[in-house]
Amino acid sequence: MIRDTSAQDRLVEVKSNPKRRLVLIGVGVAVVALLALFGPRIGRLFSADASVSSSRLAFATVERGPFVRDIAAEGKVVAAVSPTLYATYGGAVTLKVHAGDAVKKGQVLAVIDSPELTNKLAQEMSAADAMQVDYLRAQIDARKTRGELQKAYDNANIDDQGAQRDLARYQKAFTLGAVPSMDVDKSKDALQKANITLAHAKADLATNTDSLNFDIQSKKLAHDRQLLLVKDLQRQVEDLNVKSPVDGQVGQLFIAERATVAKDAQLVSVIDLSALEVEMKVPESFARDLGIGMTGEISGNGATWKGLVSAISPEVVNGEVAARLRFDGQTPKQLRQNQRLSVRILLDKRDNVLTVQRGSFVDESGGSYAYLVRDGVAEKHPIRVGASSIDKVEILDGLKEGDNIVISGTDSFKGAQRVAISN
Repeated sequence: MIRDTSAQDRLVEVKSNPKRRLVLIGVGVAVVALLALFGPRIGRLFSADASVSSSRLAFATVERGPFVRDIAAEGKVVAAVSPTLYATYGGAVTLKVHAGDAVKKGQVLAVIDSPELTNKLAQEMSAADAMQVDYLRAQIDARKTRGELQKAYDNANIDDQGAQRDLARYQKAFTLGAVPSMDVDKSKDALQKANITLAHAKADLATNTDSLNFDIQSKKLAHDRQLLLVKDLQRQVEDLNVKSPVDGQVGQLFIAERATVAKDAQLVSVIDLSALEVEMKVPESFARDLGIGMTGEISGNGATWKGLVSAISPEVVNGEVAARLRFDGQTPKQLRQNQRLSVRILLDKRDNVLTVQRGSFVDESGGSYAYLVRDGVAEKHPIRVGASSIDKVEILDGLKEGDNIVISGTDSFKGAQRVAISN
């Protein structure tokens, strides 16, 4: 039989340590307190669908205060009036100015030599003179013919009156038995014939007078029409002297000296430096809020001027819309064509508006939701946004003042409902 060590074992009495017991109790209480304090947060962290580092995100706090919507951009000075002059007729061109020359309104800038047009004008003027002679001759012929018709009418009238007197005399003589009845009948026939002749003479006078008037009117209209043609040709010949429509400066010469050009060819441009505007490019998202007459500020050369929106292009090019501002008042004298200036247009200004810093979350979500950050977890939250400025966006619903949201970097969330944010 093998002997065990039970004979060697002895009971050891452990003495109680009050201090150690207090430490253990304190540790237990602390653990319970920490669980009570951070338990919900830890639970939310474990319930998140994904985890993203805060270094990849940008945050902003919802605030309430003034909201100013404006557009700030760089613009360039352009001439409000910058006409380009064209050849009204083909021919050889003689230039009277050089690029950069100061010109006055009505000053001749170029002369077009067109023998064809000048000869055509001379021919039509000669035709107009001939038509005038025809018109005057028609008036003379009308007066002559009208006189002959009037003479025939007057003679018929005299003959009619004579026939009436003869009839009365024969009737009286017949009553006294001095003449036979046959003479009375002849007098009646003569009177009837005279009446017919008078009626025809009167009708011929009226009819031929109308015909003569129509002939004169026709000659007059033909002459007037020819005069209009001559006047138009005179205008064309006058336009061979290309004149400046405004006071300004010669901008560009499109042809060489003594060049032969076709009709409607570009000749020269003139810049009106007394009426300058500032052209700027506006993002398409802001262009819909622009309106003619909106106020703005134009800055440059150490000065600031007030401006008004004068034109907005209906066309979108590369995501931008061209707009123009004119100076509200006198145009500054020190500005030059194509000079760069800073432009700011005020779109809207309101107080006590709930806003948040603008970020990519507006474009990524279409303004329908934002990630609201609470206790290290970003939770997808429906919102409704309003107007936008360059740096802020208006919050209409879904958020309150003091809320903290993720404004950029939410593309890494991949649409998750809850995302844990790590340090």
